[in-house]
Amino acid sequence: MSQPRTSEPHDGQRYEIRLEGHLEPRWSAWFDGLTLTQDVDGTTVVRGPVLDQAALHGLLQKVRDVGLPLVSVSRIDASPEPLNPNL
Repeated sequence: MSQPRTSEPHDGQRYEIRLEGHLEPRWSAWFDGLTLTQDVDGTTVVRGPVLDQAALHGLLQKVRDVGLPLVSVSRIDASPEPLNPNL
């Protein structure tokens, strides 16, 4: 019998939300502590774990409500596979 899933934050998926323009680091608190990175292409990348789909939709509603231009939303791997040195 499988174990029931818990709602612990470490159980969530990691996401990358790309926004048009550069946001100041102080916006990190507004995005529930996710990491903000300013990219050279003029976008801001908001990255980190999101508890569940409801939390993801909540973040996207925040983006919409303040009129931040959304470029993309991507689920990212929590632990990238190591590079194969034989390739």
